[in-house]
Amino acid sequence: MTNEKKETPVAAVSTENIYRLNGRVPLGKAIPFGLQHVLAMFVSNLAPVLIVCSAALVRGSGEPLTGAEITQLLQCAMFAAGIGTCMQLYPIWKIGSRLPIVMGVSFTFLGSLLMICTNPELGYEGMIGAVILGGIFEGLVGLSAKYWKRFLTPVVSACVVIAIGYSLLSVGMDSWGGGNGAEDFGSWYHLLIGLITLVVCLVSRYLLKGVYKNLNILVGLIVGYIISALFTVTGVAKMINFSSIGTTIHQVGYFSLPKLVFFTDHKPVFDLGAFLTIAIVFLVSAAETTGATTAVATGALHRDLKMEELQGSLAVDGFSSAISGCFGCLPLTSFSQNVGLVTMTGVINRFTILMGALILILASLFPPLGAFFNSLPQAVLGGCTVMMFGSIMYEGIKMLKECKFDDRTMIIVSLSFAIGVGLTQTSGNFFSAFPSEVGDIFNGNAVAGVFVVSLLLSLILPKHKEEA
Repeated sequence: MTNEKKETPVAAVSTENIYRLNGRVPLGKAIPFGLQHVLAMFVSNLAPVLIVCSAALVRGSGEPLTGAEITQLLQCAMFAAGIGTCMQLYPIWKIGSRLPIVMGVSFTFLGSLLMICTNPELGYEGMIGAVILGGIFEGLVGLSAKYWKRFLTPVVSACVVIAIGYSLLSVGMDSWGGGNGAEDFGSWYHLLIGLITLVVCLVSRYLLKGVYKNLNILVGLIVGYIISALFTVTGVAKMINFSSIGTTIHQVGYFSLPKLVFFTDHKPVFDLGAFLTIAIVFLVSAAETTGATTAVATGALHRDLKMEELQGSLAVDGFSSAISGCFGCLPLTSFSQNVGLVTMTGVINRFTILMGALILILASLFPPLGAFFNSLPQAVLGGCTVMMFGSIMYEGIKMLKECKFDDRTMIIVSLSFAIGVGLTQTSGNFFSAFPSEVGDIFNGNAVAGVFVVSLLLSLILPKHKEEA
């Protein structure tokens, strides 16, 4: 299918529209493909909320958040991700890209958010205020993209996309092993379940016919979940915590609306220092979103990214983060898991992915439904995501192939990865002589280092170096 046909609106409802950006797809096909997107990102969307909010202190009292409050914040994370995804798919004014991008809570901010929310003088309330201000800041940066986009040369974008894929490889393998920090990490049953899930994904991609072959991730998730449930019921290994669904019902109920933080006991506090701490991370998030949006355009639509698409994507990245903060939740970003899913399957239909966004919103209104999705075993997710993450690197390499392979490109690529990735592999804190915020940004985030180094070198190095 040509690029023009992929993006040409089609009035008739058709299954083939699943490979078109616009057009209606029968609900019977749109819902499972949309559900596949939700399952691919569900646990990763909630994990940062659990990590940060479990450590957060209430400003003034120094007390932690209650279990019920954290459960409600998980609910808000699903709601905010669904709203952000809808904004990307169907823009409001200039806010939105009209591209098949799924939004979710970002891991990029963990270090800075933990530093703010564990400070008793700022606490959870100071963190939420910083998220709201930082989101507005990034949104304004996105709307002004035409003034600075020229600095993001093709080689910089390619390096960022490769770095995104690289940084996610350990996430996939950690999930396969049972989840980062799990006491039984690397146990035989985690490895077996992950392997079975991966094999099912691969086999179903080749055995299923037509559009159904692109449901291979969903098939792998279902098979992996069923086997995990059998392991749990028979006592072979506890892979699924079914009691979490009952606990959620007891704490929150069967139906609950997300609450704006302004109407709770934890009203946001706007602190300049907290905002400055997180503002630089929002710029790093903008670089990641630029790379992810470019990967969608080049990998799924097979064309260059348009300026209005970049502006809209970054605007949603920022303003949806501010909306998320208004619900007491963490910043959002374009989810790389779903970028890999889109580029791997070729399913780019906005209406189809809208079904996924609506499922997320529905899950947020019915907490037991969200708890059920959250019970997906980490090993199952790992088996499904390892190839998706690798496909992001593949798209970055394809982008790099379009760059001129000369001495200048070699220096930019070599140094950006040597420094950006190397910083994440040092035995100690490389930036121990600097404020802790610097180490939080670069020591654990390869994307940040690769972006900064490649951008600086792209600006500094002459474009036509004379050979001696």
